[in-house]
Amino acid sequence: MNEERYKSPVYKVIAVPVDKVMANAYNPNVVAPPEMKLLEISIWEDGYTMPCVCYYVADKDMYELVDGYHRYMVLKTSRRIYEREHGLLPVVVIEKDLSNRMASTIRHNRARGTHNVELMSEIVAELTKAGMSDRWIQHHIGMDKDELLRLKQITGLAELFANQDFSVADD
Repeated sequence: MNEERYKSPVYKVIAVPVDKVMANAYNPNVVAPPEMKLLEISIWEDGYTMPCVCYYVADKDMYELVDGYHRYMVLKTSRRIYEREHGLLPVVVIEKDLSNRMASTIRHNRARGTHNVELMSEIVAELTKAGMSDRWIQHHIGMDKDELLRLKQITGLAELFANQDFSVADD
């Protein structure tokens, strides 16, 4: 029996023209201007040390970012880095459906830093509308029940609370 060993995507880095890469519509990660400048300096001094994570959209022949939006933006906006890298972005490709790509984006971001609360609540709303259970969201995005409830409350959408059990608080 020839059992295939799992191989992480990082072992299959490809160089993709930046014009064939597009941002996703759901990334809640925000980087302040000083940190963006630091990222540009880091990439200039150290090169790209981490590939961007993408999903290949075959019908558009494009790569949609799952993680690495700010590294992508540095290549698009820094002339010196664009020229040095010949307009090529290091990318690894993952094969996941939209809900799992959203969860992957959140996991990558949460492991590194903070999020825009409004955008996070929009993602929770989208995952809920897509039929993902609270348990699925909590597990795949790494949040507890209280945080999920707060993010649902921010959206104010009643359908996010459908089929939920609520109890009266103890005095």
